[in-house]
Amino acid sequence: MKYKIAVSGSYGGMNAGDEAILESILKQLRASLDAEIVVFSRNPKDTEQRHKVRALPIREMDKDAILNELKSLDLFILGGGGILFDGYVEGFLRDVRWAKELGIPVFVYAVSIGPLKKAENKQMVVEVLNTVDRITVREGEAKRMMHEMGIELDIEVTSDPALLMQEESWTLEALKAQGINSEIPLVGFSLREPGDAAPELNIDQYHAVLANAADFMVERFGAQILFVPMERGENKDIQHSHAVISRMSSAHRASVLSGDYTSGQILGLVGRMAFAVGMRLHFLIFAGIQKVPFVPLPYASKVSGFLSDLEMPMPAITKMNTGKLCALIDRSWDRRDRIKKQLEEKVPQLQERAKLTNTLLWDFLKSLKPKPLDL
Repeated sequence: MKYKIAVSGSYGGMNAGDEAILESILKQLRASLDAEIVVFSRNPKDTEQRHKVRALPIREMDKDAILNELKSLDLFILGGGGILFDGYVEGFLRDVRWAKELGIPVFVYAVSIGPLKKAENKQMVVEVLNTVDRITVREGEAKRMMHEMGIELDIEVTSDPALLMQEESWTLEALKAQGINSEIPLVGFSLREPGDAAPELNIDQYHAVLANAADFMVERFGAQILFVPMERGENKDIQHSHAVISRMSSAHRASVLSGDYTSGQILGLVGRMAFAVGMRLHFLIFAGIQKVPFVPLPYASKVSGFLSDLEMPMPAITKMNTGKLCALIDRSWDRRDRIKKQLEEKVPQLQERAKLTNTLLWDFLKSLKPKPLDL
């Protein structure tokens, strides 16, 4: 007898942050209980190779096949990550609804919520999440938003599972292979594409602001700039990074990380940086883990929620111009020892909260009776 558990999230999409979430969830599950785990993935082959776990292309399966998979479960895990937003929420909640109709317990694992502009999606979130068994979110803002929408269940605030990631080494030889001089301050930049998760981003505006900020750091601090794509694929971070560099006057001092790396390897690379400027949440989380001072450019509540936990409130990228950002970078560079000390104090607290999610799941799961594997 062992538990059969499904994990459903934004996995298999070549996003280093989402893969870090899944890696951390799987590691904790495997360490704490005897379970057969299946991951619902957009790219099952990649998920199986990357995480050594069974994976299914849930979005390509017909309803009967999905129901057959769901009915054998002891527990359905929704999460983690920022998956409850327009354009994605319908698919994720469809599976939750079907699981609950089959009487399968559902545990919502350290999620964020929004942006949700469509009234029908808000209604769906309330209707479906009010039927699940436990809800955990990764920032207090998500809890507030859920309660305001009408979700009546108790909601526990934990933290992002990726905070528990372990780095993989990044050698001086690996830096040299990327054209990076280890004796010159390395500043990492991270950006993201507009879309359903970031509907208010204006490409021309934020490309120009980031290009000017990168030029400022080259000229002011003698830095070399490395853009780190956290999500790969068409019209994703790589293309936008090159577009920003093309607008720099010091483009010869900037490059885009090339090659395909694991989340742990990117975490190791961030540890080699002197400073970071970033939009993507998990780039900032990786900087926090490595105690690398950073200037964040929040574009959504999930990012501002993380910053609030660190007591680092910052204006949104949509409200930032070149002068404001360069002044902020200049001030933060001078205060980087203080920022590092702040990270040393706050990040371990968030890591303990991240561990709490699995503890809550295990406490809940112990009250359930596992099904025989041959069902």
